[in-house]
Amino acid sequence: MVRKVLFALLALGPLVVLLDRAGVGDIELFVLAALALIPLAWLIGEATEHAAHHTGPGIGGFLNATFGNAPELIIALFAVHDGLTEVVRGSLTGSVVGNLLLVLGFSLAFGGSGDLDRRSSMISLGLVGLAVLLFLIPAIPGWSGDPDRHELAVLSVPVSIVLLLVYIGVTVFSLRRHRQQHTSDESPDMAAWSFTTAMLVLGGATVITALVAEILVGTLEAFAEKAHLSDFFVAAVIVAIVGNAAEHGGAVVVAHRGKIKLAAEIALASGAQVAVFLIPAVTLLSWLIEPLPLSFRQVEIAALAGATAFTALILANGRSSRPKGIALIGAYGLVALAFLLAGDR
Repeated sequence: MVRKVLFALLALGPLVVLLDRAGVGDIELFVLAALALIPLAWLIGEATEHAAHHTGPGIGGFLNATFGNAPELIIALFAVHDGLTEVVRGSLTGSVVGNLLLVLGFSLAFGGSGDLDRRSSMISLGLVGLAVLLFLIPAIPGWSGDPDRHELAVLSVPVSIVLLLVYIGVTVFSLRRHRQQHTSDESPDMAAWSFTTAMLVLGGATVITALVAEILVGTLEAFAEKAHLSDFFVAAVIVAIVGNAAEHGGAVVVAHRGKIKLAAEIALASGAQVAVFLIPAVTLLSWLIEPLPLSFRQVEIAALAGATAFTALILANGRSSRPKGIALIGAYGLVALAFLLAGDR
């Protein structure tokens, strides 16, 4: 049923592009573009999984990392092009915090009691913690003076390279650890698409996502103004949730089916991937457009560090429960409130 609804909603993508050409208002376009990204993100995820089924774990992991974050990456690069640096940093921060608190929280709340992979959880949280520490290098100087000055962008390059190297190392380790899982774990759904079909769908969905993301970014400021919200809040909460909506929903559905360990893995691994892969990737790619400094604000660093520490405390005993899930959701509510009060810089 959910898949049928998502397939039907794919029509929103071309519709948004047509409405943009027809001159529809910015508010309507922002809302429709945000909704259109949800089924597109789901389709990219589906196509990536089918393609990975044919390539094996090595290339499959690369495809997942590259295209799984495609909506967020595309949104970020368009925002960089438009000079919306606060929007870029806010959406990336919000994505990490959203995965650690909101997605994991709903997963635990729907999944109830169960055992978690404590080792894997702590590795993911450790990666986010390492990223936060490295982010302090360009962030602290950005707390005074112009946060977008060139020397901070230069300072962000080695930080990004180190994080990408760490990501590659951890990915190789994880592939070795899970190598035997790529056996006959196949389902009829996964065998349904040929590699060519999966890549064509992936390419088409990515192109439409790029068009919709451009519209979303172009109407963000008008939407924020009409809604009396800061650009930062819209990016860190609304855009961050929308960019991950399909993946978030998948984790909750998996948890509801009783696979709480897998759901927690999805949420935590996604948060870690944004921190050590997507953020540095955006930073390095931004040099092709306009250099982006990783000069995160105090509220962003505090949110990242607090979310990491609180989640580690919640998962310390390797067990899940509904009260823990509710506590994580509540913590996300406090972070969202802090983002709201922080306003634009």
